Amino acid sequence: MAEHTRSSITIDAAPADVMGVIADFARYPEWTGEVKEAEILSAGGDGRAEQVRLLLDAGAIKDDHTLAYTWVGDNEVRWTLVKSQMLRTLDGAYILVPLEDGKRTEVTYQLTVDVKIPMLGMIKRKAEKVIIDRALAGLKKRVESQG
Repeated sequence: MAEHTRSSITIDAAPADVMGVIADFARYPEWTGEVKEAEILSAGGDGRAEQVRLLLDAGAIKDDHTLAYTWVGDNEVRWTLVKSQMLRTLDGAYILVPLEDGKRTEVTYQLTVDVKIPMLGMIKRKAEKVIIDRALAGLKKRVESQG
């Protein structure tokens, strides 16, 4: 099994508010530095995205890729790579845990990335950590500014 990188952050908002921002792909370019475009290609019967095309510009990694999303209840979403120009693997998850009777939320982001070009494992894990930390900081800022 591939190694994954994970990190957590606490957000001063209810899990439903946090998941609302995570699920609003059309607004990703407004709060994530790396996502320049997001297009929902298909949605499930519940209206949640099942496949999303993302145009990514993360400095060294510029890519147009499609992810398949699986929603696990109200507090977890997982994704896997469907197609990509640069990536072999992009699997991840947001896992939300309510704190203080649902007034705050611990968000754990886990990510596994494998690029098609050769890259040292140490450099790859560092890149994963940067992606995760930026995403969590952006998510926290976005959710809390809507409060």
